[in-house]
Amino acid sequence: MGDFHQNGIITTLHNLTDRPIDDLEAELTRFSRVRPMSLVLPSLYSELQGPALDRIVTELAQVPYLQEVVIGLDRADRDQYRHALEFFNRLPQKHRVLWNDGPRLRAIDEKLRAQGLAPTEMGKGRNVWYCLGYVLARGNSESVALHDCDILTYDRSMLARLIYPVANPSFNYEFCKGYYARVAEDKMNGRVTRLLVTPLLRALKKILGPLDYLEFLDSFRYPLAGEFSFRIDVVNDIRIPSDWGLEIGVLSEMKRNYATNRLCQVDIADRYDHKHQDLSKHDDSGGLSKMSIDISKAIFRKLATNGVVFSSETFRSIKATYYRIALDFIETYHNDAVINGLEFDVHSEEESVELFAENVLNAGLHFLDYPMEKPFIPSWNRVSSAIPDIFEQLQEAVEADHREFLGEA
Repeated sequence: MGDFHQNGIITTLHNLTDRPIDDLEAELTRFSRVRPMSLVLPSLYSELQGPALDRIVTELAQVPYLQEVVIGLDRADRDQYRHALEFFNRLPQKHRVLWNDGPRLRAIDEKLRAQGLAPTEMGKGRNVWYCLGYVLARGNSESVALHDCDILTYDRSMLARLIYPVANPSFNYEFCKGYYARVAEDKMNGRVTRLLVTPLLRALKKILGPLDYLEFLDSFRYPLAGEFSFRIDVVNDIRIPSDWGLEIGVLSEMKRNYATNRLCQVDIADRYDHKHQDLSKHDDSGGLSKMSIDISKAIFRKLATNGVVFSSETFRSIKATYYRIALDFIETYHNDAVINGLEFDVHSEEESVELFAENVLNAGLHFLDYPMEKPFIPSWNRVSSAIPDIFEQLQEAVEADHREFLGEA
């Protein structure tokens, strides 16, 4: 059961009453008449073969208020794309699957790349960006929600609570971030948020002072949550990273573009579990190791755009301060786990902190070596300015794929 405490500078919408899903959906159905809603699902093909996505689609099939569902499909060949069309065809809502590896969307990507407008690397950020472009091309939605496809504990109340703040016409929120407790199977999860982001923000505040941007990020209860929603006018101007800095990058864009009273976070689940990344202690090109580097770089870049000047000595101080604060947090989390009867492996937690401390420094030094690195994908507003018919091209490519494999209009 949530509390009603408001911390930081972002409005928090709690789950105080476990309101029945039928009540929420009845309201959202009324809202949908004046504010049509869409859902974006960025997915790897491999997720169609796991237990989470099957459950998600079964739940979504019962949702009455969605105008459309847009699925971004990565790492799929022709047969796998055909299977994905069949897999999602049980959705009663209007829906389309973007075959990101197909020749038509690849051709669009090459056209954008020739003008320096394409995402620079594969990943969730690229997938989300093309899905949002398709939503803009369709022009049928006023509110858009996005969530991951690996949520093992999914039920449709998550979506209802996530999209409600930007769907209710009497609310003035442009953006909403979902949050939840990362507890599952008697363990406390969410290592990157608990052991990297929170102590790193506290370390930066200690060294740099109480900057607005740091206070902003520290106001979010789960800043790395992959679940968020926004009104459609946000989509045109947002620039998102193509790497693991996606969630931090989206929050940074919201801070740049909107007053904080237009942003909120909402409690969407009592429990949440999804697939877990390996720590990847000896390989910083994948797993939580790469994630920690990309997230740290995203924060450092944003601070630099706000006028913060970094040096190698600064980053060494940040590493040392972060390390001490993170170790103190381990004791806090241990005690929290004990009082709740949860398992807690102090050794593995300290191993994570040691790796993250090294990666905080490595991310900082990388930033100094490559200060002009451009991790952000251009906004769709810029793309449509350079290629005025890009939305028509994107929509036609998706429809042509659909017609070819299903033979339907």
